[in-house]
Amino acid sequence: MKNCVNDSIEARFKILQIAVRTRSALNWLDKFHSVLWCANVDGCVVGRNREMHCGNSQADRLAAEAIVVGAGPAGLTAAMSLAATGVDVLVAAPAYVPARSEADRRTTALLPGSIQLLENLGVWGTCAAQSAPLEGVRIIDDRGDLLRAPEVLFKARELGLACLGANIPNAALNAALNAAATNASGLRRVPTAAAVGMEIGPDFLEISFAEGGKARGRLAIAADGRNSTIRAAARIGTRTWSYGQVAIAAVFRHSRAHANVTTEFHRRPGPLTVVPLPGDASSLVWVETAAEAKRLAALEEKAFLVELSARLHGLLGDLGELSPRAVFPLMGLQAEYMARARTALVGEAAHVIPPIGAQGLNLGLRDAAYLAECVGAARAAGDDIGADATLEAYRASRTPDILSRTISVDLLNRSLLFDFLPMQALRGLGLHLLANAGVLRRLLMRSGLDAPGDAPRLMQPGNRHAPLDAGAATGQSGLR
Repeated sequence: MKNCVNDSIEARFKILQIAVRTRSALNWLDKFHSVLWCANVDGCVVGRNREMHCGNSQADRLAAEAIVVGAGPAGLTAAMSLAATGVDVLVAAPAYVPARSEADRRTTALLPGSIQLLENLGVWGTCAAQSAPLEGVRIIDDRGDLLRAPEVLFKARELGLACLGANIPNAALNAALNAAATNASGLRRVPTAAAVGMEIGPDFLEISFAEGGKARGRLAIAADGRNSTIRAAARIGTRTWSYGQVAIAAVFRHSRAHANVTTEFHRRPGPLTVVPLPGDASSLVWVETAAEAKRLAALEEKAFLVELSARLHGLLGDLGELSPRAVFPLMGLQAEYMARARTALVGEAAHVIPPIGAQGLNLGLRDAAYLAECVGAARAAGDDIGADATLEAYRASRTPDILSRTISVDLLNRSLLFDFLPMQALRGLGLHLLANAGVLRRLLMRSGLDAPGDAPRLMQPGNRHAPLDAGAATGQSGLR
């Protein structure tokens, strides 16, 4: 009986190869998918939509159409987005530990498209109550220049929107994503300390894990962060740069209402941003020189709040109840390719930018949605989801968005660091125009919220729980 089970698992990938070439085989595979994957092999409990708990041969002889390495927000969103198109997905990452996630006191400002994506994947409804709507963004020039630029306020209602997004604690978002991923159809997880290597062949790839096991697939998704092992294995180079700045992140309470408005103080060392949270609380991202950040991080809570209050100029009244502070250097990273050699990059494996303008994770979530769009189209046409044509479509869909955000964030940050008079004059003129020209202000707001071109279907309204029918054109079963 054990030999039969082993033979069935080894046959799984062969069946998968046949399935992607013929529509009839794809239909047959969809019917018998759960039967083929439910087995007991060498101490490993393998089951569709279940975590795999392995003994000495963890992850041995696993196969899936797509393998996502990494289970951060971008990785899990990519996995669920691909599964929503009907792709058989394996997620390989360390096991989720709620206590470890709850120790992360940082927050993320999600833009409307990201929220729509999470709604369509059944995630947002379980964590929305822990978020605060962002109804406006205020920019205050606090460089201390002789000619001070006017304050600029971007209001959601100018665009006919209720809000420009929502700010949510990372711990709450991670908990909701992990809960949704556990119940997602077509998605399985294997706990592993790390992926340690990848071999790429003409028709498939094979990823090796720290425990000695391996997994085969047609497409690898590198969601394992800025030091990605999978990106390196695919021989995708990167360009990195440093700003010489350090950010302090924390959460604090205050006596004056924030009115659901984010405030950015543009200062010489870098921006200081306070973002609303539910109630009279806000998250803080305070950018300073490395030396000053070290000094501030070492202060006692009361002394730190005194310094913060001075920088906020009384904006939020009396301050208190400061969370533990996280300190991280600002840097940039851009991958040479978004995809190549049966490998697609998402999130910080592909791009890293400073925490300015709420672009970081939102770029990663857009990566997930666009990748699912491209893979879903290839799968619907009966094409190889890891082929060059699929990867090229993904590269083309993401390059303009990532390049434009990287350049704009970089220029904005650098404009605060230099005292070159023409640059400051140009920056001041821009703020004057934004403060007084409604058409220009609304144009900038829309460009900040949306990616260039049409949004992928997963980020469009009305697609809840069935966002993309990848098989509609071919008679396949589509979403499950």
